Amino acid sequence: MVGTEETRLIVLHGNSASGKSTVAAGLRDRFGRNLALVGQDNLRRTVLRERDRPGAANIGLIGITARYALDAGFHTVVEGILYADRYTAMLQDLVSEHRGISRCYYLDVPLQETLLRHATKSDPAYLAQVTDQHLRDWYRERDLLPDGVETIVEASSTLDNTVQRIMRETGLDTVPPINR
Repeated sequence: MVGTEETRLIVLHGNSASGKSTVAAGLRDRFGRNLALVGQDNLRRTVLRERDRPGAANIGLIGITARYALDAGFHTVVEGILYADRYTAMLQDLVSEHRGISRCYYLDVPLQETLLRHATKSDPAYLAQVTDQHLRDWYRERDLLPDGVETIVEASSTLDNTVQRIMRETGLDTVPPINR
């Protein structure tokens, strides 16, 4: 078992440029301290510098990092593309073993909208490195986790509405932040 009955686990899953990192940052901004962000991009690309492939080391590292944060009493957001065929087993184990409230969300954004959102990123080096063709190659329509465990968040949901919804549905809106 992992975490406590008081900890919250939130999984944000979806295609590149669907808003996962922005929603995660919005949750932290709204909640404050004691909310850990476990980003697939950070662990896979920055820490390990590995490609996203079946059985890759980042899958286990994401699970271990989330477990560590939950066991340390942090509410935890795991966010990333998290392709279902590669990450389902780790995410299912994490959710099933978490003692507290766990909720999974799939940000369902059509390809054309992801291309538009990607174009608004402010980092020119990133935009040069990750092209529209990359987004097309990586895109998987409705790449949902099995068993209907995810709440689908449509592209029409604003950032504020999405953050408020997740705060409410996980109960984070009623939990006082801890100043560490």
